Amino acid sequence: MGEFFDQSSRNLVSELPKTSIAKLMINLEDVRIAQGYVTAKVENRYGDMVNINIQPGRPGIALHDTLVNLKGRIPSVVYILTTAKDKKTIIRKLPFNGFSDWILIFEDTLFLEAVNDGCEEIEMFIV
Repeated sequence: MGEFFDQSSRNLVSELPKTSIAKLMINLEDVRIAQGYVTAKVENRYGDMVNINIQPGRPGIALHDTLVNLKGRIPSVVYILTTAKDKKTIIRKLPFNGFSDWILIFEDTLFLEAVNDGCEEIEMFIV
């Protein structure tokens, strides 16, 4: 997996699940920077556009239920994997905070990388 962005990513690589309730790959195109958050849009499985909001704060994630079929199961955590602008791997483990009309990601490093145009896609392992 190459170089890691930080020690947290290095520590979490061994925790990445071999199996998960669901796996999701999000391509971050047309990222818009607002005051205190970053937004992007992705298409769900029904062809509708869903917003993603990445902002700093206490780590956590809320998912939009049309982006992934959880088969009635409620996740406990979501692992996020992305590559920074310098090609180093970022891995984060975020507690699942429920469902929302948007995908809401609260994580300082991901926010800063998104602002700096460092994340082109985010892979999620939902467990």
